[in-house]
Amino acid sequence: MAAYGQTQYSPALQPAGPYTTYTHHTQGYSMPSYSTGISSGIFQGTHAISSSTPFNPTQQEFSSYSSYSQSQYSPYYNSHHYNSPYITSSSIPPAAITAPLAYQHSDHPVMMPNHSPESHTDYHPPPSPPTPGKEEGIPGRRGSDSKLRGRKRAIDPAPPLDSDIERVFIWDLDETIIIFHSLLTGTFSSRFGKDSSKAVSLGLWMEEMIFNLADSRLFFNDLEECDQVHIDDVASDDNGQDLSTYNFGSDGFQSPAGAGSLCLGSGVHGGVDWMRKLAFRYRRVKEIYNTYKNNVGGLLGSPKREEWLQLRREMEVLTDLWLTQALKALALINSRPNCVNVLVTTTQLIPALSKVLLYGLGSAFPIENIYSATKTGKESCFERVSQRFGRRAVYVVIGDGAEEETVAKKKNMPFWRVSCRADLEALSHALEMDYL
Repeated sequence: MAAYGQTQYSPALQPAGPYTTYTHHTQGYSMPSYSTGISSGIFQGTHAISSSTPFNPTQQEFSSYSSYSQSQYSPYYNSHHYNSPYITSSSIPPAAITAPLAYQHSDHPVMMPNHSPESHTDYHPPPSPPTPGKEEGIPGRRGSDSKLRGRKRAIDPAPPLDSDIERVFIWDLDETIIIFHSLLTGTFSSRFGKDSSKAVSLGLWMEEMIFNLADSRLFFNDLEECDQVHIDDVASDDNGQDLSTYNFGSDGFQSPAGAGSLCLGSGVHGGVDWMRKLAFRYRRVKEIYNTYKNNVGGLLGSPKREEWLQLRREMEVLTDLWLTQALKALALINSRPNCVNVLVTTTQLIPALSKVLLYGLGSAFPIENIYSATKTGKESCFERVSQRFGRRAVYVVIGDGAEEETVAKKKNMPFWRVSCRADLEALSHALEMDYL
């Protein structure tokens, strides 16, 4: 299996300095009227973010488009109030994650089986109201007012169209939302003072699960050389055939010489029949994702489910609930009307979907909002996202790498850098206070 084509990180990074104790602000925030002449913070540029609270001019100027930091965000989020963002496993509350078992990667010991995959860090959106048209009866006592005997119709507002979205948050995946690649390279352990051997073992274990899921359930063996940017890129070649009894193993999709010779450029070169079979596979991947995004344990089956639960638990302890903090920010954005989360990653699409599922991000990112920049680069993906949601929307880029920061600057999009867990905490605080 080919390794990820990512730049190796230098292990020479030094641990981040400790933060002092965080104290929530008790004073009220003033809410003066908003001026149209804002030139500081994230609100500068053609895609100005409107807010009822102006930023202090002492904040970072976006004329230089340098990344955010807690010190630059000090008028609203004082980073010097922080306690150390990297906590010990003993200080993790039981409600957030259960206590870890002794790690033994060679045997893959299992955890207690009475935990569901979603009981750890998966994001749960609020329950949707009933579907429009369904009526909910309101029982009334006999002899009471006739108003109590009527029926009440529950209205479920339709999700906003892409053209109605007002704010789009474009996320990077690795080392921004999840910690994965830096575990394998040793960068995370050296930077934050973690057990290097355990970090590498957990990274290798997760890598094994990612590719096992991609190969066994998401057709990665067939699709590795036919990578797409988006799940629907070959949907036009799908004739809508019922796939409930379709045999993917015997449909002759792979030629004797391998399908790689038919997948050039963006992976769309082949005969009509072959392209239809390619589209069938991507349609089935989409069905699997939508079916199991809230039930990854059901997709894995036993005993893989128990191994996955333990791996998730131990990774959260090692990374000091990094993923939990990222999920909080994602949930805050998803809870807003006319706001959306979009994922743009340099991982190939199929392994990226496998990562999203195994890290419990399926509910935070609809599959239609996931883009792979492996072949086209992030600038091309950002352009697709901009065309999809329109020029009226405001775009905020969240990531850890130079590529997304450079593209954000070029496209006049605010950029929020994530280099440590405290940056995610600052992001959540900014979202809670409606500064973003």
